[in-house]
Amino acid sequence: MKILRILLVVLALLASAFVFFRFYYTKSFSPSASEKFEKNGLVVTVDYCQPSKKDRLIFGEEKDKALVPYGKWWRTGANEATVIKFSKDVNIAGKSLKSGTYTLFTIPEKDNWTIIFNQEVGQWGLAYDEKKNVMTVPVPSMKADSSAEQFNISFNENADGGDMILHWDTTQVVVPIK
Repeated sequence: MKILRILLVVLALLASAFVFFRFYYTKSFSPSASEKFEKNGLVVTVDYCQPSKKDRLIFGEEKDKALVPYGKWWRTGANEATVIKFSKDVNIAGKSLKSGTYTLFTIPEKDNWTIIFNQEVGQWGLAYDEKKNVMTVPVPSMKADSSAEQFNISFNENADGGDMILHWDTTQVVVPIK
């Protein structure tokens, strides 16, 4: 009986350490953020974590030891994979996407990115199953006017709907949403 109590205490301590590490410690380096866009009854929300540059090479060739290598999928943030929700059916860069909740992955390249909407939601962001992709769209990337220390997602309203803007370091990607 004494061994069972010790085992239960050890398991409780391990579970507590896991929760602390996953939900508090890692977020002290890459805090949680949320962004919301509303227009004509459409509500788009994005929940993500914001990694910081910290004098590292962010985007580039793998041989350059970039944090996010070109041509490789990225969870589009840090910690848990980024989650995006649409209250209505939308058009993303010319393609239709049903309302719902998706994981937002990307494949950065020097001059363009592939934006991926994946139906598997809730993963930590270290695994990606491309068979669960609902839609992929290419969008151009560009050099930003300013450098961003932290990864940031924001929205700009326009006449047709809005643009979701991904910005980190000197790279900016604009994803049109109608």
